[in-house]
Amino acid sequence: MSTSSFTAVVDRMPALRREVAADPGAHRVLTGERPTGPLHLGHLAGSIVERVRLQRSGVQVLVVLADYQVITDRENAGRVRDHVRGAVLDLLAAGLDPDRTTIFTHSAVPALNQLMLPFLSLVTEAELHRNPTVKAEHRASGRALSGLLLTYPVHQAADILCCRADLVPVGKDNLPHVELTRVIARRFAERYAPVFVAPEPMVTDSPEVPGLDGRKMSKSYGNAVELGATAEETAALIRRTRTDAERRITYDPVARPGVAGLLSAAAFCTGRTPDDIAAEIGDGGSARLKRFTAEAVNAGLAGHRARRAELAAEPGLAESVLARGNATANALAGATLAEVRTAMGMDYRDLTSGAVSPARCAGR
Repeated sequence: MSTSSFTAVVDRMPALRREVAADPGAHRVLTGERPTGPLHLGHLAGSIVERVRLQRSGVQVLVVLADYQVITDRENAGRVRDHVRGAVLDLLAAGLDPDRTTIFTHSAVPALNQLMLPFLSLVTEAELHRNPTVKAEHRASGRALSGLLLTYPVHQAADILCCRADLVPVGKDNLPHVELTRVIARRFAERYAPVFVAPEPMVTDSPEVPGLDGRKMSKSYGNAVELGATAEETAALIRRTRTDAERRITYDPVARPGVAGLLSAAAFCTGRTPDDIAAEIGDGGSARLKRFTAEAVNAGLAGHRARRAELAAEPGLAESVLARGNATANALAGATLAEVRTAMGMDYRDLTSGAVSPARCAGR
């Protein structure tokens, strides 16, 4: 997405937020996670807090745990079942209410995945190759470009359109996915019928918390503070973070990424600014910074972790939440697929009343 397009989306945000606030129940949000590992502090800061805010405002929220998308850039799904269960516990502990928010998995909603076929006919190979996420994930994987990774943006469009979401919370990196979803909705209307409302991206004000080493927070980098980790595990991870030899602590993400990553984590968990914390630590050096950060993060996550432990102790809770969410998502996606089939002339339900017996088909 061009800078001008991103600027236009940002400029639209004040009016969009007023519209949502005026009638929150008229809007439906689709957001989600790719459960490649445990949820971490970056997820909490960047998206989960915003989901809870939208839920409390009265907006319908759906969260997809995109288990099929785990294999877009890797050979197998790994411990995806454990990660999905852990994600449900973290989402509930953060404040999402299964009575008001639908949490579901890709693999449990066949109609969602069937929408991929007609949607793929509406985009070109060149458009898919241009997607920045596809290019970045392909480079990072070190593997040949798979068909699933190439069509990853179309799968995300199916996520959004299957449940008729009209709002998609995004950061700048995800805007091209919403843009392609809008293209698919428009092209389907031009070719068949206006089934879909083109969703709008909602750029959030959520802070971006980098990994402890200043890079993107990721389990694969070993720089992520897991929401479900113990206080001891968190402190040990922070102590291992590489910083530099300069004693005076300053916030400089470019020149001092490790120091900046620690300051950012502490800032999010205390509600302060990185510069303010850096000024307080002053000449205390990396050792004091790491102690401060460990105490701040553990204190900031203590309530979440206590709630998570209580939820984890309830037998079958995560599974029952998923079962409810999957049922809701199946109903929404099934209705959407039925309308898509009708628009495409592929609805054969009116033929069932004239069904022929197997014996007659066999010529007997």
